[in-house]
Amino acid sequence: MDSRISQKELGQRIGNYRKMKGLTQGDLAKNIGMSRSSLAKEELNIRISVPTLQVDKFKNVLLYLLECCAGKPNVGETVLNKLLYFCDFNYYEIYEEHLTSTRYKKLPYGPVPQQLDSIINQMLADKQLQQIKTEYQGFTQTRYLPLVKPDLTQLSAAEKTVIDDVVRQMSDWNTNTISEYSHKDKPWRATDDGDYIDYDLVFYRRPPYSVRVYPEDED
Repeated sequence: MDSRISQKELGQRIGNYRKMKGLTQGDLAKNIGMSRSSLAKEELNIRISVPTLQVDKFKNVLLYLLECCAGKPNVGETVLNKLLYFCDFNYYEIYEEHLTSTRYKKLPYGPVPQQLDSIINQMLADKQLQQIKTEYQGFTQTRYLPLVKPDLTQLSAAEKTVIDDVVRQMSDWNTNTISEYSHKDKPWRATDDGDYIDYDLVFYRRPPYSVRVYPEDED
């Protein structure tokens, strides 16, 4: 077996290492004796391809999550965002494939899916969702109720299992609990504010966040 890694993989590892250590490109460049512009060029050149959002898959995952969480007063927008994030990132860690292929930005209150507002608005217009305002623990929150059933033919058994596991673990958590938990996840911690969160950072997770059994864990 060829043990060599590609330039793309090497650059990806360098970028992930830099982020996890909290180093700027200038810091790392100085440490390894390379100019910052050269390091930046290397990281840019070897970035993996950006996943393309699968809108229909995302809608069905969203509908399935909402169906599973029907009647739970804690599942407002913030909790929903976190559930979507863990579904996507947990699936990627286990299977090294994307679930919905959405990208998540690191924003002050947690990871937020790209194009979420436009997808929600489209689903509201198509009468797939209903938006309501409720009071929960003294705060006004926005909730979404599914008006149609998810198309489960769009979800494989493995995808459904990952979603079910996230729902089972986290769907009863309130906003503060799930926010604090997501902010300690390695991909979140290793990402700069306002940047998109790199899926490959899941491979640096440790328990209780890691959802994959690695060979060394079986020893």
